[in-house]
Amino acid sequence: MLPREDILNRVENRAEIAKVLDKAEQAIKTWELVVTDFLSPPVLAEVNEIFAQLTEVQIIPWGGFPQAERKRVGIHREEIPCDVSQMPVAALDIAGNFLFDTATHRDFLGAILGAGVVREKVGDIIVLGERGAQVVVNPEMVDFFESSLVQVRSVPVKTKRIELSDLKVREPKKKEMTTVEASLRLDAIASYGFGLSRSKMVDAINNGDVRVNWKEVTQSSYNLKTGDLVSFRGKGRLEIGDISITKKERYRIALTRFV
Repeated sequence: MLPREDILNRVENRAEIAKVLDKAEQAIKTWELVVTDFLSPPVLAEVNEIFAQLTEVQIIPWGGFPQAERKRVGIHREEIPCDVSQMPVAALDIAGNFLFDTATHRDFLGAILGAGVVREKVGDIIVLGERGAQVVVNPEMVDFFESSLVQVRSVPVKTKRIELSDLKVREPKKKEMTTVEASLRLDAIASYGFGLSRSKMVDAINNGDVRVNWKEVTQSSYNLKTGDLVSFRGKGRLEIGDISITKKERYRIALTRFV
C-alpha cells in the first residue's frame, strides 16, 4: 500500500491530495484506470512530485489540450498501458453575442458555478471575446450544461458539446529578457520580470499573489533557480532560464515572460 500518512504530512494541499491517494489505492486494488476530478495547478504540482517517487502506480495528467492549467489525473498500475486517449474529458462551446456586454473568465465561471456545478467538474475556460467561450468539463456534466447553462451576465447563450480538436487554444505570448541582479531573491527578479517596483512586488508576495512552481511563497528573500516558474495572479508567468555569474560576481539571469 501507499505510504499515505508520510505523504500527507509533507504536502500543502492535504485534503485534495488525500482524495487523489484514495483514487490511487483504488487503482491498485482494481487494476483499472481510475480518474480524479479536475485539479488546480498547485495540487497538480504536488501530485507530480509525489507520484514521481512511487513505483507501483503511474499517472496521466490531461486537461483536454497540452497547455491546460487544470487537469484530471488518470492513475493506473505500471503494468497496465494507458494514454490520454482513455482520459474522460469533454469540451463545450458557450455561444452568445457579447459585443455590448463583454464577459470575462470570472463571469463564465460564475455562471457555471451559479448553475450548481462544483469547481472540480470544470477544467480550463477559454474566453473568445464577443462570441462567448469554450470550457473543458467532465463528460457526465455535458447534458446538464447543454440544458441549464442558458445565460451569462445579461446575454442568452447556447451551450453545446464540441470536439476537443475544436478548442481555440491561444498560444501564450512570450517575451525573452535578461537581467543582472546582486542576488537570486524572488522580489528582485520578479519585479524586473513583471515590470513592477520592488516595493509593489514585495506587497504582492506578502499578500499571497505570487507562487513559485504553483506553491505559495510569502518570503521575498526566497532564492530562485533555473527552471522555476513564477506565477503572479493577473500578470502571467515568468520562467527562470540560465543563470551565470558576471565578472563583477553578480547574477545574469535569462527570463521568459508568458502573458
